Amino acid sequence: MTNEAQPCVSLAVYLRLIVDDAAAAIGFYEKAFDAVELVRFADPSGKIVHAEVQIGDDVVSLSESDGETNRSPSQLGGSPVIAMLTTPDVDEVAQRMMDHGGTAIFPIDDREYGQRDGRYADPEGHVWILTQVNEELSNDEIQARLEE
Repeated sequence: MTNEAQPCVSLAVYLRLIVDDAAAAIGFYEKAFDAVELVRFADPSGKIVHAEVQIGDDVVSLSESDGETNRSPSQLGGSPVIAMLTTPDVDEVAQRMMDHGGTAIFPIDDREYGQRDGRYADPEGHVWILTQVNEELSNDEIQARLEE
């Protein structure tokens, strides 16, 4: 057995965000990320129990908090998970997030590792690293830059 990473075609990661107001979150993602709503299911009270939006090539699901097993960042005192969104124009996406209620944690800037990125929170409290690749660097090149 080797330590080399082997591709596993049978696995996939599917991001599910727990939010306080799924309709508002969907609206924000549509405006900030050009998301497209794919599906929405609500219980008889109108609470959204499952929704999906497509952001670029990826699908993100959302569900409203039940306050028990599915709790939102506001109920947890923040989000322990950070999502990363890669875009060809990170400045534009960051501005759209801010225009629609997002907040800057670390503003957009050029980084030593060849990316232009920043960290922003959406109105529901989920944290996003917004990034665009400026340079393709090897691991050794990144490490050398970090040591400078």
